[in-house]
Amino acid sequence: MEFFLLTVALLFVTVLVVGVSERIGLPYPILMLLTALVAGFLPFMPTLHIDPELILPLFLPPLLFATAQRSSWSVFRLRWRTLIRMAVLLIVVTAGAVAATVWAFVPLLSLPLAIALGAIVAPPDPVSVDAIATKVKMPRRLTSLLETEGLFNDAMAIVIFQLAVNATINRTDVGLEIIPQFVLGAAAATILGIAMAWLVGAMNRFVPNLVARCAATLVAPYAVYLLAEEVHASGVIAVVVTALELGRRARPQDSRERLTRTAFWEVLEMLATGLAFGFMGIEMNRVVIEEGAHLLTFIPQVALICAVVILVRLAWIFATYYLPHVRAQGMSAAKDSLVLTWCGMRGLATLALALALPVSDAAGQAIEGRNFAVVTACAVLLTTLVIPGLTLPALMRVLKIQDNVELLGRKRRKLANRAQHTAMETLKASPDLDRLPDDYRELVTRRLQTLHTLLLSEESQVESDTLHGQKMAKYRKLIHISDSLQSQALDAARNELLRARNEPGVDPHMVDEIIHRLDQRTMILDR
Repeated sequence: MEFFLLTVALLFVTVLVVGVSERIGLPYPILMLLTALVAGFLPFMPTLHIDPELILPLFLPPLLFATAQRSSWSVFRLRWRTLIRMAVLLIVVTAGAVAATVWAFVPLLSLPLAIALGAIVAPPDPVSVDAIATKVKMPRRLTSLLETEGLFNDAMAIVIFQLAVNATINRTDVGLEIIPQFVLGAAAATILGIAMAWLVGAMNRFVPNLVARCAATLVAPYAVYLLAEEVHASGVIAVVVTALELGRRARPQDSRERLTRTAFWEVLEMLATGLAFGFMGIEMNRVVIEEGAHLLTFIPQVALICAVVILVRLAWIFATYYLPHVRAQGMSAAKDSLVLTWCGMRGLATLALALALPVSDAAGQAIEGRNFAVVTACAVLLTTLVIPGLTLPALMRVLKIQDNVELLGRKRRKLANRAQHTAMETLKASPDLDRLPDDYRELVTRRLQTLHTLLLSEESQVESDTLHGQKMAKYRKLIHISDSLQSQALDAARNELLRARNEPGVDPHMVDEIIHRLDQRTMILDR
């Protein structure tokens, strides 16, 4: 019971922290981390034991699903070089550099545990980066790169972590035999992910209840993760594939579901982040009690590891972004590289993996160095999240980095005009159009002719519909026909945008923004 009371209290504190952060203009992940670290040193904090085996199944499925559903398969085709460079190779290099540093300077840790620690501190957190980048109005070209990096870096780090932890528990070495194991597990996970997406899609077509369909997107990542782990496949990859495939199978008529699901997942992601930070505070309290003054001896090695994490990212961005772009972009490439380095903020994945470190091996013996790994994870979080997060607004002002507003405007207008064109063609082809009087026909046509203006508007337009203001008994049939025509046209426009979302060269984030406004417009008709 005490554990459940503590969980509820942490969720309540999360809501308060988010509210306070909005009032003081501070990104909520930073304030959550500071609150958790302070709480970790309070003498009255409970010393509850949190089973590490529960952490990954509890936090990873929603974390991975929430991140992957913001993307699409087209991103893999379009940005595969960036994906491999930033989300795979950089994770491997960072984990390797940290493991080598630990192996050389911290003899307390075994090599598998050193690799696990490298995987823990390697992946930047897309939620933290997005929360901070939104407030400073970062150029889209940079947020696009950071979003691509965030697509698969958690998954890559988790795979390395699981392999290293398995070797730590069994007191074995991490050898090359893991490569064919990983390939087979990834293939099986891909099949499971596609099958789960098909099953959820079939259920959504069968279940009319909106709340139940949204709940299915919460059950699915947990179900496919546990199923994959049960058959020794990669639960991480299975969840990512499920999210991407569900996005590909999205239907144009699911406007209400999309709006509800977006709000639902924003709430879930916020609460999961707060809960993980709270659990880390409790874990730090336990470490402080166990280590006492000996904790101070960790400082030199922990500081060295933090420096390695930052320097590896700096060198990697310099080699893979600055050098290829310096001729074409000049000083702009240097500014972009500095911001990309600054945005290597760790977050929920680092928290979850640190909490998931096992306490004992298969023989029941305590794993040496676990407390050091937990303290190091907290230090890396503090160094990469709080300091860059607080200084990024000032850095953006000094560098005066601007977006290519004209190019972004052209891309948005192209998508909006494409949606409007499809809507107008659908309206003209509908036989119901001739059933309307001239004034109604003109009103419906005029409204769809200005659809692109609505979709390009920065503010959601939810004003009362003129037709709805005229609802009287004798006009109900005409209003129903006009609403049906608009709904058909908007469905066609939405379907066109969903097709565009899966095309190479199209930014899924930009498409999602326009679809969100289109869904809001459809909701007005449904009132």
